[in-house]
Amino acid sequence: MTGLRSTVFGLRSPVVGRSRRRALSLVPWALALVLGAPGIAGAQLNMPDPSVIHGKAIPAPELPTGTVTVRVVRETIGSNLPGQTVRVTTGSASRTDSTDEQGRAEFPNLVSGVEGRAEVTVDGETLVSDPFTVPGAGGLRVILVAGLKQAAERRKKEEESEAAAPPVKGTVVLGGASRVLMEFRDDRLQVFYMLDIVNNARNRVDIGGPLIIQLPSGAGGAATMDGSTPAATVNGDVVTVQGPFAAGSTMVNVGFVLAYDRPDVTIEQKWPVPVEQVTVAIERVGSVGMTSPQFSGSRDVSANDGTPYLLANGPPLPANGTLTLQLSNLPVHSRTPVYVGLGLAFAVVVFGAWLAFGARRKDGDLHRRLAQRRDTLLGELARLEERRRHESLDAKSSARRQRVLGELEQIYGELDGAQLGPRGGGEGVAA
Repeated sequence: MTGLRSTVFGLRSPVVGRSRRRALSLVPWALALVLGAPGIAGAQLNMPDPSVIHGKAIPAPELPTGTVTVRVVRETIGSNLPGQTVRVTTGSASRTDSTDEQGRAEFPNLVSGVEGRAEVTVDGETLVSDPFTVPGAGGLRVILVAGLKQAAERRKKEEESEAAAPPVKGTVVLGGASRVLMEFRDDRLQVFYMLDIVNNARNRVDIGGPLIIQLPSGAGGAATMDGSTPAATVNGDVVTVQGPFAAGSTMVNVGFVLAYDRPDVTIEQKWPVPVEQVTVAIERVGSVGMTSPQFSGSRDVSANDGTPYLLANGPPLPANGTLTLQLSNLPVHSRTPVYVGLGLAFAVVVFGAWLAFGARRKDGDLHRRLAQRRDTLLGELARLEERRRHESLDAKSSARRQRVLGELEQIYGELDGAQLGPRGGGEGVAA
C-alpha cells in the first residue's frame, strides 16, 4: 500500500529488505478502519493519535463518488466542533459548508481527478489539510484537529510531573491499537509488531522488571523501528522493554523475517501481558489464507494503491496467552532451478578436473597449475552466476565476474597450446 508501504516506521537497521520503504505507514490503514472501512466498527480499535491523522485524506468507498467530508474536532477524536465554517478548494473552485453536531461538513459532487484542500479557522487557528485528489470512485474523509499545540504543551508538562514522581507497582497491557502486519518478499515473510503498551495508572508503574517478549520460532534479523521507545532493545529473537512505564502509551515497533519452505505454516506468539484486542493483517498474495482460534472475524481490505490485505481481529487474550496463526497457501518458489544450476556448475568443475588429470601434456607442472587455477575460477564463476540469477550484482561483483571470464579465456588458450601430439589424432597418424 502506498499507505502501508510509505515510511512512517522506517527501519533502524537493515532488517527486512524492501520494507525499509513499504514497511509501514499504518496511518492510512488505521484510519480506514477507524474512519470509514465498512464492516469493522471504529469502536473496536483505540482511536489513533490526533496529531498523526490531522489533515490526512482517507479513501471512503462507501461515500458517493466525488464526495469529501471534513470533520473538525478539538484535541481529541470525538470532541466535535459544530458550527465551524469549512472551505474546500478544488482547482479554481471553492465551496463552504458548516459542520453539523458531529463536527462534519460534507461536499458532494466534486470533480474527479482534481487536486484539493480543506481548511477551517477555529478560535483564530487556521487548520489546512494535506493536498488530496478527488477520486473517480467513492469519496474521501478528512479530519482537522484544533488545539494540537496546546495539547502537546499540556501533555509535556504532565509527563514531566509524572516523571518526577516515583514509580508505583502496577501492570501494563497491550492496548487495542496493537497490531501485527505481515508482508511477503520471495520465500520470506516479513512481520511487523506495532505494540501499544498501555499503563492505565496516573503514575509511572514498575511491573517488577523489564517486559520481555520472545519472538516466534524462526524469527531472524529482528530490530526495532523508528517510532519505537528507546527503552526497547532486541537481542536475537528477544525483545526487552525496560521499565518503569509512563502513564498512557509506550510504543514498541519491531520488524523481523520468517523464512519458510512450505505453503502451510503455523506461527505462535506468546504475549507476557494481557492483550486488549487481537488485530492481524496479512498481504493477500494469490490464495493466501490466515486462520486462528483467537479470531472472531476477518475481511478483505485494500490499500490506497489497491494492494489487498486480509484483516482479522479477535477478543482479548490474558497474560501469557498465545496467539496462534495458521497461514495457508503461502507463495513458495520452486528450488529446482537453483539445484539444476548448482548441478551444472558442479558438473563443469568435475569435467574440468577430469580434463586436467586425463590430458597428456609436455609440461606437467605448468598444465597442473593452469588446470587448478581454471577449476578455482570455474567454481567462483558458478557462485557469481548463482547470485546473478536471484539478485543484481553490485559493481564490484560485476567487475570481478568480467575478470574471471577474461582469465578463464586466457587459461584455456594456454592449455590448448600446451597439449601433446597432433590435434587431429594420436601417434602414427600420417601428416
